[in-house]
Amino acid sequence: MALTPSTMLALGTGLPDFDLPQVTGERLNSRSLDQRPVLLMVICAHCPFVKHVEPEITQLDHDFSNAVQLIGVSSNSLITHPQDGPEQLADQARHHGWSFPYLLDEQQTLARALRAACTPEFYLFSPDGKGLQSLRYRGQLDGSRPGNDQPLDGRDLRAALEAVLTGSLVNPDQTASVGCNVKWNPGQEPEWFG
Repeated sequence: MALTPSTMLALGTGLPDFDLPQVTGERLNSRSLDQRPVLLMVICAHCPFVKHVEPEITQLDHDFSNAVQLIGVSSNSLITHPQDGPEQLADQARHHGWSFPYLLDEQQTLARALRAACTPEFYLFSPDGKGLQSLRYRGQLDGSRPGNDQPLDGRDLRAALEAVLTGSLVNPDQTASVGCNVKWNPGQEPEWFG
């Protein structure tokens, strides 16, 4: 496990196009999303940092699923980490009662477009007034990490969600997420990796 910070994709970046399978077997296309804000969560089944925040992801799903389009994305290599395969991801979602789509980014195209570096990592997009979804927040859920005794309350991400939903400006002073590195397919690591 390599402790890795997020790359902090530039604010204002547009929501990447994607057309990916869900762990349920159905597909989700970015063009089928509505005009509600979109929260992409780069997560997986095996990472201890993700396991640590699963209860707060469940609470976010409960608190915001009507107002925000929550979407889980697992981009880890199934060559090196088969424990993040669709069956395991589906079990994870079922166990926690997650209602949001959970995408399998097996070719890692969405992870590359997001410049994703770690799990968990959070990207909040909202409409920019021209019909496009623009990045308003990227980084950590909150300051809680396994074993650091800080409360798991989602305060950083929740503040950004509340700002977007009330039409306020999101604080641009944002803290990188930290977790396990995205497990890239062998020989296909992006230039920002490692």
